[in-house]
Amino acid sequence: MGQSLAQNYLHIIFSTKHRKPWIKKPFEESFHKYLSVVCRDKKSPSLAVGSHLDHVHILCRLSQTIALSDFMQKIKSNSSRWMKDLDSSFDDFAWQDGYAAFSVSSGAVESVRGYILNQEQQHKREDYRTEIISLLKEHEIEYDDRYFWD
Repeated sequence: MGQSLAQNYLHIIFSTKHRKPWIKKPFEESFHKYLSVVCRDKKSPSLAVGSHLDHVHILCRLSQTIALSDFMQKIKSNSSRWMKDLDSSFDDFAWQDGYAAFSVSSGAVESVRGYILNQEQQHKREDYRTEIISLLKEHEIEYDDRYFWD
């Protein structure tokens, strides 16, 4: 084959440092739009961005020209700067060091998209800790609880 072809859908989740509830309604929509712009600029278009108080979900098509770790570093550093520029009350804003990323089959994209866009309802049923542990188990990802909740 004379060309490289890839379609890698990812469901990415990351949290604020110590899960502090920084992501609030007045600016949530513009924050999601900003995250979409960063994804697009890294040639990894977002299909959905959602959040709830202390964490973010992104469904994107990861570019074949960027490593996931580099992509996440750009997403987090750019969005952290955006938050701090928003208002001086965000001067202490920070993201948790890690992230979770799950591959998504093309047949499951719409289902994951709906899940991400429905975060407010999702978190009436379960908190972030329950949600992320459930997703890790579903995707058979092991984690060390000692380092997971910084």
